[in-house]
Amino acid sequence: MTSINDRMSSIQSGSTAGTWRTPALIIGFGCLISLMSFGPRSSLGFFLTPVSNANHWGRDVFAFALALQNLLWGIGQPLAGMIADRFGTARVICAGGLMYACGLVLMGHANSAPLLDLSAGALIGFGLSGTSFMVLLAAFGKLLPPGWRSLAFGFGTAAGSFGQFLYSPLAVALMDRFGWQQTLTIFGVSMLLVLPLSSALMTPTAASNKEAASQSLWQALGEAFAYRSYLLLTLGYFTCGFQLAFITVHMPAYLVDRGLSAQVGGWTLATIGLFNIIGSIGSGWLGDRMPKRYLLSLIYFGRAAAIFGFIIFPVTWVTCIAFGASMGLLWLSTVPPTNGIIALMFGTRWLATLAGFAFFSHQVGGFLGVWLGGIVFERTGSYGPVWWLAILFGLLSAIINLPIVEKPVPRAAIAPA
Repeated sequence: MTSINDRMSSIQSGSTAGTWRTPALIIGFGCLISLMSFGPRSSLGFFLTPVSNANHWGRDVFAFALALQNLLWGIGQPLAGMIADRFGTARVICAGGLMYACGLVLMGHANSAPLLDLSAGALIGFGLSGTSFMVLLAAFGKLLPPGWRSLAFGFGTAAGSFGQFLYSPLAVALMDRFGWQQTLTIFGVSMLLVLPLSSALMTPTAASNKEAASQSLWQALGEAFAYRSYLLLTLGYFTCGFQLAFITVHMPAYLVDRGLSAQVGGWTLATIGLFNIIGSIGSGWLGDRMPKRYLLSLIYFGRAAAIFGFIIFPVTWVTCIAFGASMGLLWLSTVPPTNGIIALMFGTRWLATLAGFAFFSHQVGGFLGVWLGGIVFERTGSYGPVWWLAILFGLLSAIINLPIVEKPVPRAAIAPA
């Protein structure tokens, strides 16, 4: 009988004979996990006001917990990547799903700032490290034939966006019907479904992977951090996290402050999620047809332009939906080309680890975006300075990505994945 590791190797080389895990099923199950992990996280901004009011906190308390979540997600991502690369992806997804579920349920009963930091910050943050699309896309890179990868990266990212589209209005509806605490419990219980879904994403362990013998983890890290293009890619990713985290957490409150209803905020984030389905798949498709560094530069420049247009015009439900649509096309469309460049430069053996370190920069940006949003608002009563900072970072990242060299490093050229 063929062993699991032998079947992993056959799938990795493009053959799915003798296994139930076809490329379509691998992508489908991975997309479901991406949807279920990104959905609750993207809706947490709607809990800012009720959680703060219930505990008589300023917005900075909730903002710090979610900023901590972004930072710990970033710290945990390369660690989750290392474990996935060494011991297989399924174990990481299961552990992350359990932490995520516990964090959501405990968040509903957090009556002190430290407990909120533990639940919404630490547990959900580390839970996301194990269930987010960064781990899933690395599994796609290992399990799917090369011809499937770029588009699969787009579908996996788009699934997270569909989660945002689905969970944003769902969160508002459930909170209106059951209250915010019960809504968090419902989301937490639903996260347990990722455990059985992870069975389709079992990847070879380091001991069974022939490519592992050619390069150790520390050699891979040394190679990556000595490579200028990887450092530029990682630095540019900072902006992505800053913009996305700030908008996700503070947009609902920003719109309420401008006299609009919470439902407008919900549909704005839902529109972002809906249009990013198109943007992410389109980005994966374009990544096979144009230099990925140029695609990234256009995305960052487009984001800066979209934010600029949003803040200079009067805020109405029409401009909110228009902003959601334009920003949605660019929302997570950075992920497929970023992962594609890393896979091209270094191969797929340590893809989860190297993509995880790049994502750490993304989450440092997310931490600062969420935290500065809360601090600046509490001190000035306005989000204006943070919006302008998001524009500046977008323009800088558009420039930073241009010098990236899109070709395998010498080692990867000799022993490609």
